[in-house]
Amino acid sequence: MAATAARLTTVSRRLTATQGLTGFTIEELCEEVGVSRRTFFNYFPSKEDAVLGVDETEETERFATEFLALGSRGWRAVLDDFMLIAAGHAERSGFGLAEHVDFHAALEREPKLLVRFMGLNREREQLLVELIAVREGVPADDPRARACADLFGMAIKTTMARVFGSGVADLAQGGEFDIVGSIRDCLATYRTILEPDDPATVEAGPTDAAPQNPHTNPTPRKDLP
Repeated sequence: MAATAARLTTVSRRLTATQGLTGFTIEELCEEVGVSRRTFFNYFPSKEDAVLGVDETEETERFATEFLALGSRGWRAVLDDFMLIAAGHAERSGFGLAEHVDFHAALEREPKLLVRFMGLNREREQLLVELIAVREGVPADDPRARACADLFGMAIKTTMARVFGSGVADLAQGGEFDIVGSIRDCLATYRTILEPDDPATVEAGPTDAAPQNPHTNPTPRKDLP
């Protein structure tokens, strides 16, 4: 995203969070950013699009090109490549913790923005599934392609929950929250859970025999009638 577009998004999110979409005009937004109205419409068709900060055509083409160019290297590499591209996107956008907090506040204040944002997320998830399937040479309905997209989506959702928890506290204290690092940690945790057990650990584990209750005596007493 160009620096001007990023600045328009940053300011529009802050203004929407504090005043709502109807609380400011495009002219007022442009004046604060230092650009003309015409420049605004070169990047976004409306204030809503500026707040969402999306140029679906540009971002879709960039992601698809980068992801497909890395080539198929197995299913584990899919998540690694997601992280690589996400980190690059985060760096290009220039959005930090404060911008994400403003975005969250803007979505809470404007329900129609939240509905549209959720719709965009569903479209992005389906796009991820299709791109994964193409790169890995499998049908679009292959469950492994869907699983990769779902895992990455879960990592993002978990990270956003952390942002609006400990992340807000970090911001209040003048700190910063490592969003990309948090997504990477989530994916590493998922892998730990999903990896096959060590055979040695399995052999040393409990047997399949039914557990005995230590408070009962399995042997009948002969002195009872």
